[in-house]
Amino acid sequence: MTAPGQYEEVDLDDLDVEEALALAKEGGAQVPDGSGATGGSPAVPPPSPRGGSREPGQHTAGTDAGTAAGSSRARTAAEHGHHKATPWPEARALAGRAPRRPDAPVSVSLDAALGLVLAAPLAALTDLPSFDTSAMDGWAVAGPGPWHVRAEGVLAGHAEPERLTDGEAVRIATGARIPQDVTAVIRSEHGRTDEKERLHATREVVPGQDIRPRGQECRSGDPLLQRGTVVTPAVLGLAAAAGYDTVSALPRPRAEVLVLGDELLTEGLPHDGLIRDALGPMLPSWLRALGADVIAVRRLGDDAEALRKALKNSDADLVVTTGGTAAGPVDHVHPTLRRIDAELLVDGVKVRPGHPMLLARTKENQHLVGLPGNPLAAVSGLLTLAEPLLRTLAGRAAPETYTLPLKETVHGHPYDTRLIPVVLREDRAVPLHYNGPAMLRGIAVADALAVVPPGGARPGQELEILDLPWATAGIGVCFT
Repeated sequence: MTAPGQYEEVDLDDLDVEEALALAKEGGAQVPDGSGATGGSPAVPPPSPRGGSREPGQHTAGTDAGTAAGSSRARTAAEHGHHKATPWPEARALAGRAPRRPDAPVSVSLDAALGLVLAAPLAALTDLPSFDTSAMDGWAVAGPGPWHVRAEGVLAGHAEPERLTDGEAVRIATGARIPQDVTAVIRSEHGRTDEKERLHATREVVPGQDIRPRGQECRSGDPLLQRGTVVTPAVLGLAAAAGYDTVSALPRPRAEVLVLGDELLTEGLPHDGLIRDALGPMLPSWLRALGADVIAVRRLGDDAEALRKALKNSDADLVVTTGGTAAGPVDHVHPTLRRIDAELLVDGVKVRPGHPMLLARTKENQHLVGLPGNPLAAVSGLLTLAEPLLRTLAGRAAPETYTLPLKETVHGHPYDTRLIPVVLREDRAVPLHYNGPAMLRGIAVADALAVVPPGGARPGQELEILDLPWATAGIGVCFT
C-alpha cells in the first residue's frame, strides 16, 4: 500500500522508453472522479540514461530536451503501431469465443466428476425420500396417547416394519422407515415413559410431525439440475441421493506447459546469471484450479526447433508457453507460430503487467497462450486469456462480474488497463505492495486482482474484481 506522497513501485523493465516517459508525466495527470472534479496523482520517476530510476528531486543534464524528444517518440509510437495491441476487455472476450472443440460428453463416476460440467440435465431416478421416513430419533405413535411401547424398535436400513394400531408406539431412529398407520413421531426429548412402559407426550402432538413423506423433495423424473451446472460437492450428494452412479459431463480441457528460457534453474539458489524458475512450479496448479487437466510440463530452453517440434506433436487443447513473446534474439514464439502457419488471434494486450501476451490457434482444436516470462505478468496473462478460453472449453458459464470500492489510491498506466493484487477487507479492495511484473509477494497473499482503468483510480472508486480460483473454491479444487 502506498502512503500519500510516496512513489508507488513501478518496474521500468516492463515499459519501453515511450511508456516510461508517459508514466513520468503522470505526476501532473488528473484522475477523473466522474463528477467533473479531479485529483492529482503522485509522480512516477522517469528512467535514468542507464535504465535506473531517479530519486525524487534528482536531475540529469539534458533532461528537458530528452523529455521533449521522448514525448515526440511517444506520440509517434501511439500513432504508429503501439495501440495495435488488443484492449483488455476485448482480449478476454476473444479468448472466450476462440474454442472450437465440439462437445463430447463422457460418462464419469461420481468420485471423478468434481469440477466438471454436466453435459445433460439431471432428473431424479427415484422419489426423494423414496419412502416415508422419520426426521428425528424418538417414537412413532398411532392414534391418541398414552401409548403402549413395543419392545422392538425400528432402525434405519431395515425392511418395512410391522403396522401400528391405535394406542401403540415404537422406538424409531432418524431415517428409519415409518410403519403404516403412524400418526406422528414424538422426539425423544418430548416424551416420557412411566413404570408401566406407557409413553406420554410432554408437548402437543400434531399429526404428521417429524415425518418426511415420500417424494417431499422430488418425484421420480422431476428435473433437478440443468445442463451446464458445475459439479460441486453438493451436486455429487444430490446425484447420489437421486440414484446416480455416473453422470454425463464434459471432459476437462487438456493443457500442456512449455517452459522456455536457458537462464532457468529448477533447484538451488540463483547463481552466475541463472535464476530460479517460478512459472514451472506455479502454472500447472494454477491451470488445474482453472479447470484444466495438465498432461505435461516440458522445459525447452531457448530452442526454436524444440518449440516447433513440441507444438507439432502436442495433442493438448491448450498449450501454454512462458517467455519468448517479445522480439529479442531468443524470443522464438512469434517466428515459430509463423513457421507452423498458426492463426494469431491476440498479439499483445493493452494491460500492465503482461502486455506481450498472445493467443493463437495452432491447430483446428488447439490454442496457444503465450505468457510473458515475468511471474506477475504471466498471472495477468492467465486470467486475461487462459481463464476465459478454458472456461469455454469446459462448458462453464462466465461468472457474474462485480465491483468493490478501492481503499487507497492506485496509480494507473496512461493508456493501458492495469491489474493489481488486492486483499478484500470489509467490502473494500486493499491494494498490495510488490506488484511489479517480476514480483510474486503481492499475489501470494492476494484474494483477487483489481482492474484499474487507464489513468489510475482514487479511494472509493468502484473497480472490477477478478477472484483468484482458490479464494472461493479452495486449493486443488477445479472449479471457480
